Amino acid sequence: MDAHKPVEPLYPEEVAPPPQPPAAPLLPGLPARLFAPQTGMLRALRHRNYRLFWTGNFLSNIGTWMHQVALGWLVLETTNSPFLLGVVGFAQFVPALIFSLPGGVIADRVNRRRWLLGTHAAMLVLALALAVAVTLEVITYAGIVLIAFLLGTASAVNAPAYQALVRDLSSREDVLNAIALNSMQFNLSRFIGPSIAGILVSTVGLVSCFYVNAASFLAPLVALTLVRYHAEARAGNNSMVAGLAEGFGYLRGHRHILLLVSIVAMVSLFGLPYLIFLPVFARDVLEVGARGLGYMTSASGGGALLGALVLATWQSERRRGPLVLGGTMVFFAGVLLLALSRNFYLSLAALVVVGGAMVCAVATVNSLIQTLVPDTVRGRVLSWHTMAYLGFSPLGSLLVGALAATWGTPAALALCAAGPLVLTGALWVGAPWLRQLK
Repeated sequence: MDAHKPVEPLYPEEVAPPPQPPAAPLLPGLPARLFAPQTGMLRALRHRNYRLFWTGNFLSNIGTWMHQVALGWLVLETTNSPFLLGVVGFAQFVPALIFSLPGGVIADRVNRRRWLLGTHAAMLVLALALAVAVTLEVITYAGIVLIAFLLGTASAVNAPAYQALVRDLSSREDVLNAIALNSMQFNLSRFIGPSIAGILVSTVGLVSCFYVNAASFLAPLVALTLVRYHAEARAGNNSMVAGLAEGFGYLRGHRHILLLVSIVAMVSLFGLPYLIFLPVFARDVLEVGARGLGYMTSASGGGALLGALVLATWQSERRRGPLVLGGTMVFFAGVLLLALSRNFYLSLAALVVVGGAMVCAVATVNSLIQTLVPDTVRGRVLSWHTMAYLGFSPLGSLLVGALAATWGTPAALALCAAGPLVLTGALWVGAPWLRQLK
């Protein structure tokens, strides 16, 4: 297949739906233009099923980000080792490298709502186990690593079905907006959760964050129970290996999508580890403590929220290629600035840039996959996106941790960001067809 030939749109035979009357605001006082059928920023929330799904995951993600802040602080206080902190990051995200692709096959075979009910229930039990172990003071470093791995495994097999359900519960014409709003809730929770966690860790104690996280999993369980969803799997009952091969064959035959997934993998491997090492910057480089760590994580989440707002207002007829390449370049430039900064407020500004640029790049790739890939293999191709985004991050955590043991965390992070920044600039110049993607 010619790498420069545009990918044909999915469902070209479909006729655009007839115009619908303006929807009433979901909440009193909200401007009606936010819900305009074709251009409203929040238009996907008109769908009851998607609204329930969005709300449940938003509340759960607040707890997840509180857990992340408390976990990083717990590991650093327990071990005082950036390298061992990187090992926990590896344990937490390496399951995405191992289990995301099988999770994609499962997502194309099973009832996605029931599968998500099971995986969320498993994560609730694991989060509660960590909270109880910390309360009883029986937690060990090995126990932290084990629970991080098990939570990562549940998340990895959950993610492809979760992403596919975003489209299933909205509508075809609203899919781009639904993806953007999903990214928006994730990053709004990333702004709120760490701010609460920073206050709780410095006042009540870090174990409170683990209990809140466990309780937060009740929200998606209730939401999924209330969702009206009866779609069954569309894929055949061939073997797991055959299912994986079919997904890879589709990816290999559509090299535009393969390159986009590779860009996400580069972001994950060389840039995303900055999140794992924020506790080191907060405690040792900037000396701002646990509350400062909460503000730093929130700054990244606030920037990501701004990026999601940009994506939510991006019209479907506009090119999305510049969002991918431009967002990737700005992301690595922001990570480099964070690594070089010794000023708390400059670091916060860098984190805002990093968060916004990452969403513009990674979520846009997700939206391209959702709209260009047929339903029968969508879960499996999305699993490659999941593996690229989450699966390469643990390798990056080990890389940065190993380099940090010799040169220090700031130098290690700067080195990992500089090369991809140059490479993405070369793609901008040398692959103009990539900038034309819609």
